[in-house]
Amino acid sequence: RVHSGERPYKCSTCGKAFLRSHKLKLHMRVHTGERPHRCSTCGKAFKTPSELASHMQVHSGERPYKCSTCGKAFTASRSLAVHMRVHSGERPHECSTCGKAFSQAGNLAVHMRVHSKERPYKCSTCGKAFLTSAHLTRHMRVHTGERPHECSTCGKAFSDPGNLTKHMLVHSGERPHKCSTCGKAFSESGSLAVHMQLHSGDRPYKCSTCGKAFTQSSSLTRHMRVHSGERPYKCSTCGKAFSESGHLTRHMRVHSGERPHRCSTCGKAFSTSAHLSRHMRVHTGERPYKCSTCGKVFSDPGKLEKHKRAPCRQARV
Repeated sequence: RVHSGERPYKCSTCGKAFLRSHKLKLHMRVHTGERPHRCSTCGKAFKTPSELASHMQVHSGERPYKCSTCGKAFTASRSLAVHMRVHSGERPHECSTCGKAFSQAGNLAVHMRVHSKERPYKCSTCGKAFLTSAHLTRHMRVHTGERPHECSTCGKAFSDPGNLTKHMLVHSGERPHKCSTCGKAFSESGSLAVHMQLHSGDRPYKCSTCGKAFTQSSSLTRHMRVHSGERPYKCSTCGKAFSESGHLTRHMRVHSGERPHRCSTCGKAFSTSAHLSRHMRVHTGERPYKCSTCGKVFSDPGKLEKHKRAPCRQARV
C-alpha cells in the first residue's frame, strides 16, 4: 500500500484516509476529543502514549536533544528536527492550493482548513466551531471565565497568553511598531495597521444609519450602539451599564480602587493608561497641545480648551 498509494481506512467525519486501522483510530480522537493517556503528576491528558512520554519530560526537566546552532534543548528528537528549520529556512510542507509553505506538517494541515472551510472543533456550549483545538480551548474561557495568565506586575489576569504579552507593554512602555509617515509608535502591529488608515484615508466600514465610516469593523459595531442605545456591559456592583467592555473595566476600578498604571519615575499610580500618559508629561516637560492664536503650549488638551475660552494675550494685542 505504501507504493500503491492505497489508503483503505477512511474517516467518516472529515474524509481523511489512512494506511492502517490503528492510525484511523488515533485520528478519530481529533473529532471525539478522547485523550485516554493521563499524566499521573499534573492530570493533563493526551491522545497517544508517545505524547504522554514527551510530556513527562516537562516534569523531569530532561531535554536530551540540543541544537548545535543556538543551544536550545528539546524533550523529543522530532522537536529538534522541526526547530532546525528555523535556522535552515526549510519549509518542506507546501499547500497545493495557494503554494504557501510550512515548516511543520501540522501547520499545513491547519492551513488547509482555510481552503476547505473545515472547523472540526466545536464548542459544546454555544456551537461555535474552530480550526484548532487550541482556539477552542481559549474560546471555552469565555464561558468558564477562566483567566490563567496573570500579570506579575499588577495582577491583572487574561484568558489568552497573547493578551498578557500585549498588556505587559503597558508597564514597560515599549512601543516597537512605528509609523513611517508621522513617527507615532504603537505597542501592537494591529494598532499601527489601523493608524496607517488615517494617512491613507481608508474607512471601509460604513454605518447604514448615518453614513459615518470607520477603519475597523469593531468600531462600527460599537458605533451602532449610539443608534440602538444598547449597553450590554453592566456593572455587577452598582448596575450602571456601558456600550463598551473597556468602559466597564475602567468603571470597575471606581469600586475596587485598582490603579494598574504606575509611573516608573515617581511611583504614582493611575486607573487608566491615558491618565498615566498625561502624568508622564510632568516629568518629560512635553507640551503637545498648541494654541493656534498665540502659540502657547499645554501638556493637557483640557488646559488648552480652557485657555481658548478666555481671550488669550495675542487676541488682546
